[in-house]
Amino acid sequence: MNIVIENLPFLFKGAYYTLLITIISMFFGLIIGVLTAIARLKGNRLLQGISRVYVSIIRGTPPLVQIVIVYYGLVDYGITLGPLTAACIALSINIGAYVSETFRGAIQAIPSGQTEAALATGMSEQQAVRRIILPQAIRVAIPPLGNTFVGMLKETSLVSVIAVTELLRSAQLLVAQYYVYMPIYLSIGVMYWIMSTGFTFILNKVEKRLSVY
Repeated sequence: MNIVIENLPFLFKGAYYTLLITIISMFFGLIIGVLTAIARLKGNRLLQGISRVYVSIIRGTPPLVQIVIVYYGLVDYGITLGPLTAACIALSINIGAYVSETFRGAIQAIPSGQTEAALATGMSEQQAVRRIILPQAIRVAIPPLGNTFVGMLKETSLVSVIAVTELLRSAQLLVAQYYVYMPIYLSIGVMYWIMSTGFTFILNKVEKRLSVY
């Protein structure tokens, strides 16, 4: 355990990058997911088709493959991305597909009478979605979104394959240096658990806060 204690600052730095990637990917994934869900439900046939294909491809392929394609594959077309940028883009695209399905289900769970009532007051369909439907859909979507985001926190370990020094990669570098496995990997396991528990706690608080209104 002395090795772990001596290298805690290095592991904390890896945890910082894990959280950074998670938060950035959550933010952009949420935007992608909401827009995709609206496109599938309210868009024209072209938008619905594009959204459906996007969700099908992303959900039907491993996240690791998506990360490798963004980082290595785009180089063939003259697009070179840094490891951290590629990681955030790949995970944002990945989580966006899952978020879109969550929001699509949440929007469909809102009674159609809500939209009809909003339209009857003179709102446009876009205004009805923005002011009436989405706020209610967010409340419905919070619990499954929490599971999705916590799952993505753990998926950030996959970006170690493109040399992003997040938590798992930090542990791998320490193992390569000291040839000690169990204490290091157990330590990062505990750190992942603490971060996952923290995210779950925050999301539960948000869910309870929204349920008041």
